[in-house]
Amino acid sequence: MSTHAGSAAQGPIRPQVTADSVGFWEGCREGVLRLPACEDCGYVLYPPGPICPRCPSRSLAPRDLEPEGRVYSLTVSHQPARPDLPVPYTIAIVELDAAPEVRMTLRVRPADQHAELAIGDRVRIGFEHVDDDFAVPVADPLAGEAGGDRHRSELGRVTFARVSGDKPEHRAVIAGVGQSAVGRRLMRSELDLTVDAALAAIADAGLAPGDIDGIAAYPGAGVGPPGYAGPHTDEVAAALGLELAWHRAGAEGAGQLQPIIDAVLAVAGGLCTHALVYRTSIESTVAAAMRAGIMAPPPVGPAGGFTEWLLPFDAVTPAHWLAPYAARHQHQFGTTRAQLGAIALTARANAARTPGAVMTEPLTMDEYLASRPIATPLHLLDCDVPVDGSTAVVVSRADRAADLPGPAVRIEAMGTGVGLRPSWHQWPDLTTMAASGAAATMWARTDLTPADVDVAQLYDGFSFLALFWLEALGFCEHGDGGPFVEGGGRIALGGELPLNTGGGQLSGGRLHGWGLLREACLQLRGQATGRQVDAEVAVVSTGGGPVAGCLLLTRAG
Repeated sequence: MSTHAGSAAQGPIRPQVTADSVGFWEGCREGVLRLPACEDCGYVLYPPGPICPRCPSRSLAPRDLEPEGRVYSLTVSHQPARPDLPVPYTIAIVELDAAPEVRMTLRVRPADQHAELAIGDRVRIGFEHVDDDFAVPVADPLAGEAGGDRHRSELGRVTFARVSGDKPEHRAVIAGVGQSAVGRRLMRSELDLTVDAALAAIADAGLAPGDIDGIAAYPGAGVGPPGYAGPHTDEVAAALGLELAWHRAGAEGAGQLQPIIDAVLAVAGGLCTHALVYRTSIESTVAAAMRAGIMAPPPVGPAGGFTEWLLPFDAVTPAHWLAPYAARHQHQFGTTRAQLGAIALTARANAARTPGAVMTEPLTMDEYLASRPIATPLHLLDCDVPVDGSTAVVVSRADRAADLPGPAVRIEAMGTGVGLRPSWHQWPDLTTMAASGAAATMWARTDLTPADVDVAQLYDGFSFLALFWLEALGFCEHGDGGPFVEGGGRIALGGELPLNTGGGQLSGGRLHGWGLLREACLQLRGQATGRQVDAEVAVVSTGGGPVAGCLLLTRAG
């Protein structure tokens, strides 16, 4: 997963204060924990907002809260957030005594507490004054107040009404798949790589650029740090000489698969006939350019949107945001690093069979366990590999499938749901995530079941995300993901559920889930030479935390 750069300035990243959050930050400056509370039901809002999500009532009033609570989860960061903050340091998710519905992501002080603090320990929220205008809350461990985790488990599974009859999924197919070169520091432009992938996908579909009348992309130009977003759809359309009836790009929705879903809906609704959909990143090239001084790092802050409640607390990368999920799963279910290692070793073994994968040298469990820590319990080999590359697909009307030069991939069901409060750390139970909602909507749109799936391509921006997806999709019970993957037998090429057969992102390279989509298509088309499994049904997922989407794909009959 992509990362935000730490601040080059002294002190934490400052928030972009809004009309909703100004009372909270003013309270911090005064040394008071102040949040809006509902006058009708008593619910305390964090992050602050204008309406109670429980009632919903607009009758809110500021409330000064007793600043004590327990550690719900935590991670020890071994990477610096800023030059003046020594590592390692601890980030804790603190559940308030006075309002258990509130979980705050806070840096723990002093820094040497990383060796002692544990889930369930009590803390008091203090305030670190940066200057006269800005103070940031921090968690101070309370001496002699260890243990006692509430261990409340409010499983975040949701259900959705069954969908039957005619579905837009059945009116569209994936007609072509293409990919550019994939590698480290390719030093090529986003547009250059995208054109390669697009032309390959169009040719694979037996089409010419002039046949393409729709285009979509994730996440849309200008979103995220440099190198992350890929080129604007207008640039790609102009480069290829496309005449478009429909176009779309954006970051919100069912994770990185949202533009595929958008294209299916557009094709099924008659807005276009053949939609080119792509995802491109040159994060590796940009990082190299910044290290060489060819490109200046982007300015950092102020932190707005969801990052207002993460970056000022020195939780500055997705590893910081997601590692507490893994830590909570370990705490609650006894999941081990060796079990997560089975996912990493499986990915590496599969990458060795996959042309273009970036990490192909043999990997042992001892090497995995000895890799350097990033944000506990995540170590280097739990993290995906940043690369440059572009992947493209063509989504076409299903009635054109018979005219394709090769087999089409049919879209059986799309998983788009959330179902829970979409926040990084406010889920009822951090041993699950938005994957539960996405999976529930997908299974509600098909008569197929997890037992029908032959191969799984599950998002592995971090190793444990694939484990969470296995649970969310129903391949094992909630909490049983560790035993399911232990030893790697079940998820190997010859196992009951081959996982990430192209190496995933852990060894194939970080293509933000689109390498997984391409691999699913190759498997269903019988084109995954050297790693082919007998696959008629495949599932693909992307996303972690509050971001999730999934697709159930089938071999064309």
